[in-house]
Amino acid sequence: MIVVPIYDMIILPGVTFYFKQDVFQELEIEDVKEGEELIFLYQKEDKERQSLTAEDFYPIGVEGKVEGIDRDGNINVRTFHRVDIHNIEVAEGNISLEAVNRDEIEDIDAQECQMRFEKMRTSLLRFAQGFQWGVWARSYILHWKSISEVVSALSSYLNLTNEERYQIVETDVLSQRIEKMEHAVYEFIEVTRVGEEAENAQQERHEKVYREDAIKKQIDFLQRQLDEMHPENISDVRRFEQKIEESGMNETVRKEAEKILNRMKQEGKDSHEYGMLYDYLDFVTTLSWKKEEVEAIDLDKAEDILDEEHYGLKKVKARIIQQIAVMQLNKKQSGSILLFVGAPGTGKTSIGQSIAKALHREYVRVSLGGVRDEAEIRGHRRTYVGAMPGRIMEGMKRCGASNPVMVLDEVDKLSKDFSGDPASALLEVLDPEQNNNFTDHYLNVPYDLSDVLFVCTANSLDTIPEPLLNRMEVIQFPGYTAVEKFQIARKHLLPKAMAGMGIKAKNLKVTDDAIRTIIQDYTAESGVRGLKKQMNTLCRYAAVKLVKGEQKSITVNPKRLREFLDQKPIHHESILEEKQPGVVTGLAWTSAGGEILFIEAMFIKGSGKIQVTGQLGDVMKESVQIAVSLVKSMYPESAAMWKENDLHIHVPAGAVPKDGPSAGITLTTALASLVTGKAVSPQYAMTGEVSLRGGVMPIGGLPEKLMAAQRAGVSKVFIPYENVEDLEDVAEEVKEKLEIIPVKKVKDVLKRLGL
Repeated sequence: MIVVPIYDMIILPGVTFYFKQDVFQELEIEDVKEGEELIFLYQKEDKERQSLTAEDFYPIGVEGKVEGIDRDGNINVRTFHRVDIHNIEVAEGNISLEAVNRDEIEDIDAQECQMRFEKMRTSLLRFAQGFQWGVWARSYILHWKSISEVVSALSSYLNLTNEERYQIVETDVLSQRIEKMEHAVYEFIEVTRVGEEAENAQQERHEKVYREDAIKKQIDFLQRQLDEMHPENISDVRRFEQKIEESGMNETVRKEAEKILNRMKQEGKDSHEYGMLYDYLDFVTTLSWKKEEVEAIDLDKAEDILDEEHYGLKKVKARIIQQIAVMQLNKKQSGSILLFVGAPGTGKTSIGQSIAKALHREYVRVSLGGVRDEAEIRGHRRTYVGAMPGRIMEGMKRCGASNPVMVLDEVDKLSKDFSGDPASALLEVLDPEQNNNFTDHYLNVPYDLSDVLFVCTANSLDTIPEPLLNRMEVIQFPGYTAVEKFQIARKHLLPKAMAGMGIKAKNLKVTDDAIRTIIQDYTAESGVRGLKKQMNTLCRYAAVKLVKGEQKSITVNPKRLREFLDQKPIHHESILEEKQPGVVTGLAWTSAGGEILFIEAMFIKGSGKIQVTGQLGDVMKESVQIAVSLVKSMYPESAAMWKENDLHIHVPAGAVPKDGPSAGITLTTALASLVTGKAVSPQYAMTGEVSLRGGVMPIGGLPEKLMAAQRAGVSKVFIPYENVEDLEDVAEEVKEKLEIIPVKKVKDVLKRLGL
């Protein structure tokens, strides 16, 4: 007797099986003879024969007999009975046991079994017709004689576990066993049918996708050929597809652009939305989405560029060079947000161009003067008719790079109304912690502004909101001295004006004295913008003469300036020729630079009233009150004078508004001069705020004020002691011509003046 362990298959009684010889060889069973009995023993788990134990087998098996062996070694086995297995012993792979026939309960007759078999065979034949393998499967199905043969033949295909297969074998009641076999076979039919249908559906879907891809590739190839043959006729959609592909967009931006492009395809050119969709795609594909490489910066060359294009401004250029050096060390595209503050024409905007040139980067200027709508910064949402991107993103589009030097001009002239506060919208733009995900409402996707070097300009800090100011590093642009203006005019302004109008150097010569006269008598400014205009006017007049042939070579000297400039010299305040009590020279700061002004005080018979004229602001009126109280306390003997007279204080020119506390010391000195009757020398000028205790407090705009004093012919200037450090910003040629006297108390000023 040969014991054959089996796993994951069904062998039932009354069935003929055909085994190849190698099946038994794999089980290490040799010399199988015709007529030899077999016991098919069911394993619980899939194990090698050498590792099997008695506990690894189920207690019921199937008895069979070898009925024949053909020439090819194929073994014909017929099964007969189910058997109960006892006393299993496993030794070195050999299995011995005792087998006893197991009784069956036949509760249905042979006719019903045959009927149920034929029904099953019909179902199998009908099922097989729907498949390619149905032709050869039909012959097999027709050879089967019972349900047991069907189940045994389909054993490996049935959706059953090893335990469920054994349960069919161990079932004693015939009707129950047939039900289990029917359930297994019919389930197999349905599972196979559903699986085949799903596979066919999937295949159809795949074929559709493959076909679609193939068609798209063909269309794309043909379209490329047409585009190459007729580039002038390339469609908008095709053009934007190419631009999106080449743009280097990140995934988020790409999805948004492709969504808009699909809408554009669907809408067609006749749609009223086509123009809006076109504009958006044109904008988003024009922007630079690629990260620019960090270029090495030659610091010496950067210094040369700044020195070549801008005369003076030593501190400003030193700070810019520091910024560039830090950027080079950190390998960053941007640094601190710089805010250039100074009078018009001092070179704030133009130095931004020089920075871009020094860094080998694109330059873009965004004017913010008069902007009062938040949408000007952040853009309009595309739901609005006429929606546009904000000025920041529009500037990024114009420059075509992701790391330009962007100059935000006139940030002090932002205003706000019901449309929002543009200064607040700038907070995100100028914050390095936030601007890497700046979202323009029109663009509707984040854009990285962290590589942009922002440079802001302003004429004054007073109107800039504190939160915005805190994000920027303030760099003051002092006004130019007369010497600096001369060098700028000689080296830059005049050559540019001549080149712009096509005048050669041999045809026009402007003497140094003429340039100095223009600076002194025809301009009144801290910067050089007015000087540039005068140079252009001079060159235009010369151009007329050259074209008419009146002169082939023109020399301009101070005497001919009236003729060439066609205007009278500007009136500048100068020191008084005669001194008189109650009149003192003060210093003031204006947007055009420094100026001198006169404080005039006079007593008139009256009852002690105080009258102030000259368009003075509230702060300056308060300074008058402080000065009056201070002089009354310092000169108690003059009490009767104050009661018997009215005081009139006037600050010319009457049409020019004036405000600020820095005239406090001048007002006090003028009143002291009036009370004592002692005149102050016109050679003296002063500036400083005065406290009620008689202290002299610091002021702003000292360099411009001292330049104005030197220009007016003043020789001695009183300044607050706390402003001594500001003298570092004053040009040497100004300090050389002035005696600067720092003071802490008003008494020090009055003592020095003999009051």
